[in-house]
Amino acid sequence: MHPMQNSKAVIVAAIVCLIVGFTAGFVLRPVIAPPTATGERAPGVVSASASRSSEPRGVQYFEANIEEARRVVAGCTHGSIRGGECANAEQAIVTVDSAERRRRFFDR
Repeated sequence: MHPMQNSKAVIVAAIVCLIVGFTAGFVLRPVIAPPTATGERAPGVVSASASRSSEPRGVQYFEANIEEARRVVAGCTHGSIRGGECANAEQAIVTVDSAERRRRFFDR
């Protein structure tokens, strides 16, 4: 067999294996972790989102609660807080601070 044909066969085999694996995953997903009537997972099944208690608070929340945003950013800097709230809190601080600077500039 020619070396080029051998590498093509390996690539085709890898693609076929990926397709079979993904298809099996989608087909077996309801069997492995069936949803309950309320849309939650069955007891004993841990999902990826189960590690956090809720969704991260948004930028608008932190804009309205700027002291909480500053506390979260301080925690993110020290490494005690991680996740989406770090970026949202930082964005809120930037927005509020720039609005305050703009207000002071035009109120001279």
